[in-house]
Amino acid sequence: MREGLIHIYCGDGKGKTSAATGLAVRAAGCGHRVLFSRFLKNEHSGELKVLDMVPGIEVIHLEKSYGFYQTLSEKERGEVRDMYRGLWKRILNDISENRYDVLVIDEFMAAYNYDLIPQEEAFCFLEQKPENLEIVLTGRNPDERLVELADYVSEIRKIKHPFDRGIRARRGIEY
Repeated sequence: MREGLIHIYCGDGKGKTSAATGLAVRAAGCGHRVLFSRFLKNEHSGELKVLDMVPGIEVIHLEKSYGFYQTLSEKERGEVRDMYRGLWKRILNDISENRYDVLVIDEFMAAYNYDLIPQEEAFCFLEQKPENLEIVLTGRNPDERLVELADYVSEIRKIKHPFDRGIRARRGIEY
């Protein structure tokens, strides 16, 4: 039995989700069972359509998309928190059934940093994860404790981005 490790893809650059998606596809192509979940993203990104077609990958789809957390009203923030705490419980339940070899949690850092999931519970889960489970976490500004705990930390740094020139995200390229 192989030991599962923890990966963090972080930074302000483009490509964190793409890296996590690539790892998920690679793992499934080698016969591993993958659970792919996302926080603070909408359901209209191109990678979800492809991931849904890959045998061995189960994507947890969100029931509702809210947009950028900073722009939400207090009521919407409460709804988001409730929805994501439910998603977190589902992830823990699905993993406890030992059906997966790889867990990808896209935008984990935002959910963790905004306290949309129970931070201590999340940290303890990672610290005591099933021995053979590979975990991939993405997002900006990882907590220092998470960086210390992880086996891989890859920072994707923005040097230049079209958004800085007013070019909006393009379907099929940025999402």
